[in-house]
Amino acid sequence: MSAGVRVSVCSSYPSLALSSRDVSLPSSSLYFGRNRSNFDIDLKLRTKPVLAVISSSSRVPVLDSSSEPPQVFDGSTRLYISYTCPFAQRAWIARNYKGLQDKIELVPFDLKNRPAWYKEKVYPANKVPALEHNNRVIGESLDLIKYIDTNFEGPSLAPNSAEKEAFADELISYTDSFSKAVRSTLSGSDSDAADAAFDYIEQALSKFKQGPFFLDQFSLVDVAYIPFIERYHLIFKDVMNVDITSGRPNLALWIEEMNTIEAYTETRQDPQELVERHKKRAQAEAQSLSR
Repeated sequence: MSAGVRVSVCSSYPSLALSSRDVSLPSSSLYFGRNRSNFDIDLKLRTKPVLAVISSSSRVPVLDSSSEPPQVFDGSTRLYISYTCPFAQRAWIARNYKGLQDKIELVPFDLKNRPAWYKEKVYPANKVPALEHNNRVIGESLDLIKYIDTNFEGPSLAPNSAEKEAFADELISYTDSFSKAVRSTLSGSDSDAADAAFDYIEQALSKFKQGPFFLDQFSLVDVAYIPFIERYHLIFKDVMNVDITSGRPNLALWIEEMNTIEAYTETRQDPQELVERHKKRAQAEAQSLSR
C-alpha cells in the first residue's frame, strides 16, 4: 500500500489467510501489572484473549436485501455499519463513548446481502461505515470518528496538547501500515512483519507514562486501533498459538483497560464467531489459490 492511501471502510473485510509455514513471535513470561504482588496470577490471566460473552439484546436487527429503507434524509442522524466490520466498529465506539445512542441511530447491514437501496439512495460507494447527518453522508472510518468527536456533544476524544496531537497524527497515519504488516505475517509472506508492528505499538504505548492509553487518556487513537488488535489478539492465539501480549506489558495492560470501557465492550465481537469467520476466509482463499 502506497504512503498516504487509507483503507478505512468495509465492502467486505480483507482476508487474513494463513500460510502453512510456521510463524512464531518472541515469547516472554514478563508482565508488569499494576499490582505487582499478584505477579504470577496477573500473568496467567492477562496473557489470554478476553473470551467475553457478547450480548445481542441491545443490538438492533441486521438489514439485508429484503429490508425496507428508512426515511433517509429526513433530518435524522444515522450510522450505517456492519457488526462484523472493524472499520465500522471505530465509528460505533466513538458514538457510544460520547453518549450519542439516542441521537445517532444505528443501522447495521449484512455485508454479503446488503440492500440495493443503500447504494442507490444513501451512499453510492456502498461501503460502511457511513454517517447520515445534516442531509449529507460522510464515509471513511478515520474521518468519521473525528467528525463525530467534533460535531457532537459528549466527552472529548481529541488530544489535549500540541505534543499529543502530533503523536496522534503519527499513530493514525500508521494504522494501515500496521494492519498490512500483521496480515503479511498471517498470510505467510513476511514472518517478521507482525512482530515489528506489535513492537511499534508497545513502544507507542510507553511514550506518555500517566495512563495505559496511547495519549494517557482514552482518545481517537485507541478507537482507531482496538477493533483490529481485538481480532489479531484472538486470531494469533487461536490459530497460531501465539500471544501477541507476551513480552509486551504495555500492550497487555492496554487491552485489559480497553475491556473496562463499556463504549468498546458493547461493540466487541463474539470471539468464537470471529475466529471461525477468519478460518472460513482462509480456507476459501487457500482453495481458490490451489485451483
